[in-house]
Amino acid sequence: MSRRARLAAALCALAAAPWVALAQPAAPGATASAPDATQPAADAAVSAGKVPRLRIDAPGAVRELLEKHLDLARAIAQPDAASFNDLEWSRLIGSAPAQARQLVQPLGLFRAQAEVQRADDGTLTLRITPGEAAQVSRLTLEWTGELVERAERGDSDARTLQQGLSQRWPLAPGSAFTNAAWSEAKNTVIASLRAQGYAAASWAGTAAEVDAELTGVRLFLVADSGPLFRAGVIAVSGLTHQPPERARALAPFDSGAALTEQRLLDYQTTLLKTGLYESVNVGFDPDPTQAGAATVNVQLHEAPRQAATVGVGYSANTGPRISLEHVQRRLFDRDLSLRNKLLWGASEQSWDGELSTHPDRDYRRWVLGGTLDRTVGDTDTVLLQRLRVGRSTDRGGIERFVHVDADRSRECASGLAAGTCQTLSALSLQADWTMRRVDNALLPTRGYTVQLGLGLGAADGSDSARGSFGRVQARATGYWPIGQSWYSQLRLEAGQVLMRDDVQVPDALRFRAGGDESVRGYAWRSLAPTRGDGSLTGGRVLATASAEIARPVSAALPSVWWAAFVDAGRASDSWRGFSPALGYGLGVRWRSPVGPLKLDLAYGQEVRSARLHLSVGIAF
Repeated sequence: MSRRARLAAALCALAAAPWVALAQPAAPGATASAPDATQPAADAAVSAGKVPRLRIDAPGAVRELLEKHLDLARAIAQPDAASFNDLEWSRLIGSAPAQARQLVQPLGLFRAQAEVQRADDGTLTLRITPGEAAQVSRLTLEWTGELVERAERGDSDARTLQQGLSQRWPLAPGSAFTNAAWSEAKNTVIASLRAQGYAAASWAGTAAEVDAELTGVRLFLVADSGPLFRAGVIAVSGLTHQPPERARALAPFDSGAALTEQRLLDYQTTLLKTGLYESVNVGFDPDPTQAGAATVNVQLHEAPRQAATVGVGYSANTGPRISLEHVQRRLFDRDLSLRNKLLWGASEQSWDGELSTHPDRDYRRWVLGGTLDRTVGDTDTVLLQRLRVGRSTDRGGIERFVHVDADRSRECASGLAAGTCQTLSALSLQADWTMRRVDNALLPTRGYTVQLGLGLGAADGSDSARGSFGRVQARATGYWPIGQSWYSQLRLEAGQVLMRDDVQVPDALRFRAGGDESVRGYAWRSLAPTRGDGSLTGGRVLATASAEIARPVSAALPSVWWAAFVDAGRASDSWRGFSPALGYGLGVRWRSPVGPLKLDLAYGQEVRSARLHLSVGIAF
């Protein structure tokens, strides 16, 4: 029999115990575990009907443990403690030191000494001298199961996993030993094995042996990885309208692939992001006899085939608004989705529609969309029309959308120049990338998002020449916690349209700044170039920046934050002489379950006035 097999056999009997202390002699000066009649506290009996007072003199963690679990402390706290007789109190007081030493052993305090002292007023003091805490003196970690067999056959993944778990074992020699740390270390290793596809992993045996000096603990463990679970058939349940083949096709692994926790989570996330299912649960049958071809169970709850949503809200940018959105998730009984959204606000009215295929295994979709938008500003009114066709992909946390756009805009000045209009059109090829690495997509506090858009096309207009253009726009936002309760946010944005001076593109392809999510303290879209008639128009270049720091108002209201911020930027016709407008102020955020409500009071240094920015929306 091999050394590994002998060790596994020897430890099998210990596998069920959380930890075992072997060959543990009594601590120097320790008393026997039975009640000690010579203890001073027991010499004088407690009068019947009188409850003793107990003070525990020990370090914080030890004191809390004894106050909760010591029989004497628990008896004193009983409602009927006054009914205990002298014999019962003497027994509890006499056994307290031995029981206290036993209770603190899970904290690694094997050399602790305890004694009970009695004051003249009858108060009992249980004094604990913890002694030197035990440390791990030796570690023996052995492996068995398919993981070892694969590693010995030269499988690099298995060898890396085995070596990594051995090297990352939390209780290395020299570290402090406690029962809690011992249990956590064992649970961590088994959880890591199971996450890598060894769902039946367990400990074949574990033991912790305390040395004769009570200062060191020798650890012995044998981990049995069990078999590696591999994907077999995919069983889909819970569907009524959507075909199960669509859910199976989205699996990010092939038959025979190791069923790791990350692959199952990726599969679950992919199914949720389709928008076709309200809830998803992905798991597999952990029967070791079927590990070579385990059944993957996908439990789904379909989203309604059709759904309508009504929303009301208010924004300092566009004023009060109401919206109506309708979604058809299986059009003409085919793998097609149709979405239409109408929005009516004081400063903006729009329709946006999209026909798209259901995503394939690589999460690619074909998209056909259209937009009509009318925006009313202080100095102009812009009517935008857009037709778009393209293909979107969402893989590895990066969303990519490559599309061909046909844009047309009609811009009309208001005020003294009312009636002056310009029509512009463009045909372009666009590519957009979005990367999100945040802890919460709705209410992030840590991480970052990056967006990049590139475009190339040709433009024409009623008052401009025909010509080609290029367009680039980038935006990055970072989130960083500061200390325990402070949070910071930094946003940088820049863009430029490259074209001849006599060429102009539609307003949707140019830039404007000002308002919420841009430069606060200024009206929406107001930081932009001015025409000769005094009306505003979109700029060819853009740069904005924002820095914000926030923290909860109080511990009692963790979802309500106050914030301080500084914004800067504008849109312009060129970088020559570019001068950003500055805005700064204070705000309040309510981090609601459906998204943040933001109220900001910002001072615009360029206009020398304050502006209130409010953003809130409710969907039904």
